Amino acid sequence: MKKLFAEFFGTFWLVFGGCGSALFAAGIPNLGIGFAGVALAFGLTVLTMAYAVGHISGGHFNPAVSFGLWAGGRFSGKELVPYILSQVVGGIAAAGVLYLIASGKEGFAIDPTKAGAFAANGFGTLSPEGYSLEAAFIAEFLLTFFFLIIILGATDRFANGKFAGVAIGLGLTLIHLISIPITNTSVNPARSTSQALFAGGEYIPQLWLFWAAPILGALLAGFAYKFLLQKNDE
Repeated sequence: MKKLFAEFFGTFWLVFGGCGSALFAAGIPNLGIGFAGVALAFGLTVLTMAYAVGHISGGHFNPAVSFGLWAGGRFSGKELVPYILSQVVGGIAAAGVLYLIASGKEGFAIDPTKAGAFAANGFGTLSPEGYSLEAAFIAEFLLTFFFLIIILGATDRFANGKFAGVAIGLGLTLIHLISIPITNTSVNPARSTSQALFAGGEYIPQLWLFWAAPILGALLAGFAYKFLLQKNDE
């Protein structure tokens, strides 16, 4: 249960900190943090929670990461479902708190036809810059693939594990710097689910892509690292 609570709190912090920065701080005229600030916020959530609870649960905070670590031989398949449920529930709880806070401002409303509504992920007309389904799939697949390569490499027993959280956090920051204009950046099905449920509209039918592409990219990375990159001798 401690592992599951750690995953819940870690995913809650990721959604609350990352999506919260997009909702509350990104668009303020002259003072807003913009895309770069949101990218850094997501990276900081993972970096801080990696050191806070990573030693308890492994610090996945993302169903795609759990699948990738399983494929890489670092995680038990028996724990996949409990971990993923904890991550999704943590994300939804954070989105609920964000909604309560956002509702405290007069005139607040979610427009489900607007790209990036409630920090949700989308493609086509719901992409921040109008990128197609195919472009969104490629971006989410490839970026999750490299995110898992970073995670698997940084946490390898031959790597300097003390700095793993820094590498992973900065890796997620870079991922967001690349892909916020494309899909509003997912690489995390729990994060996408939490925001889509509150954004509603076409965000829900599009949610499949933000489960399929990250998980497929993570699985390929796990197998690739295990069989092509992992050092097995002393």
